[in-house]
Amino acid sequence: MAIKVITTHRRAYHEYSITDRFEAGIVMTGTEVKAARMGKVNLNESWVDFDERGEAYLRDAHISKYSHGSYSNHPETRARKLLLHHQELEKLQERVQQKGMTIIPLRIYFKDQWIKVEIGVAKGKKLHDKREDTQKKEANRAIERAMRSRK
Repeated sequence: MAIKVITTHRRAYHEYSITDRFEAGIVMTGTEVKAARMGKVNLNESWVDFDERGEAYLRDAHISKYSHGSYSNHPETRARKLLLHHQELEKLQERVQQKGMTIIPLRIYFKDQWIKVEIGVAKGKKLHDKREDTQKKEANRAIERAMRSRK
């Protein structure tokens, strides 16, 4: 299956430690799909929430207005329903009940003709955790540089 990434949540791996990932469909209007095809999507401040019926919604994801849209253009930051199986919804709700856990979108992409959202169960990192991660990355880069220079 052909996968074309529309956008990613670039700070997600820096700000959170991701434990589980799920793939979900998303309910969008026509102008939202056209704007997504143009790459006008931003996930930086977005998150996933559940309503009283147990359905998952993507909140605060910014999809810009379609440039050739008319009066039927969509609101930019409306709540969009995520399409998940019932068992997946139950797993997500159980994991969010744990202290400090949240659900964030990691990327939006086309899978064949369908738009999918990869969501992750995440826990926020502390400052010292972020420092450790950057030190590990720098050490790995130094090792790779040394290995390249040996060849």
